[in-house]
Amino acid sequence: MAKKKKHHEEHVDESWLIPYADMLTLLLALFIVLFAMSEIDAQKFKQMASAFRNEFTSGTGVMEEQAPIPTPDSNPIPDAQKEVISKEEKERLEEAKKELEALEELEKKINAYIQSNELTSSLQTKLTENGLLITILDNALFDSGSATVKPGSREIGKKLSDLLVTTPPRNIVIAGHTDNVPISTASFQSNWELSALRGINFMRVLLENPGLRPNQVSASGYGEYRPKTDNKTAEGRAKNRRVEVLVLPNVNLQAVQ
Repeated sequence: MAKKKKHHEEHVDESWLIPYADMLTLLLALFIVLFAMSEIDAQKFKQMASAFRNEFTSGTGVMEEQAPIPTPDSNPIPDAQKEVISKEEKERLEEAKKELEALEELEKKINAYIQSNELTSSLQTKLTENGLLITILDNALFDSGSATVKPGSREIGKKLSDLLVTTPPRNIVIAGHTDNVPISTASFQSNWELSALRGINFMRVLLENPGLRPNQVSASGYGEYRPKTDNKTAEGRAKNRRVEVLVLPNVNLQAVQ
C-alpha cells in the first residue's frame, strides 16, 4: 500500500514585519514633522512631540531632539512686504533728516540774531529730539514779580516771531518757569499763576506777527516744578526763572538722533 505523503506546510518567518512596521511609522512621523516645521510654532511643536513620544514607547523617538525652529519668527514676513517696509522706513528717515536740517538752519538764524544783539547771556538755543528749544531768562523780559513784558524787551519777541514764521509752519509751545521762592501778592497767589501769565503774555507778543497762526501756538506755566538747575544759589534761581519757546518738528526726529 502506498504510503500517504504528509504535506508539511512551511512556516514563514514574519518577525521582520515588526521592525519594518516600526520603521514605516517613524518615517511617517518624520515626514509629518518636516511638513509641520513650516506651519507651526514652537509651542505646537512641543505638543506634537509629546503626543508622539506617548505613542512610541520603545527606544528614542525621532521627536526627542529639539526642533531647529526659529521661535521669534514663526511667521516670517514675505520678501515683497519686507521691501515695502524698508522703503517706508527709508522715506521716514529722509523726511526726518530734512526736518532736522531745517531746524538746524532755523537755529543758526536765531543764534546769529543773538550774537549780533549781544544777547548770549539772556537767550540760548538747543536742538533736542523734541524740537528746537529757545530759552529766554526772565530778566530779559520781565521785572521781578511781574508778568508784563517790559517795553524795551518787546523787540526780542517781535524779532523772534519773524524768525519763527517757517515753511511749512510748525507748532510752537511757550512755557513759563519760576524759581522756588514763594510769591503771594494781589496779582499772583503762587508761582504757578505768575509763570502761566508770563507764558501767555509772551505768546501774545509773538502773535502780533500775522505770519504766525494762533492755532499753531500754545502757552503754559510750570511754576517752580520743572527747574533747570538747583535753586539753592542765586545763580541757579536766576537760570530757573525763564520762558521757553519750543518749536516742534513736523516729523519724529528720534530716527536721526
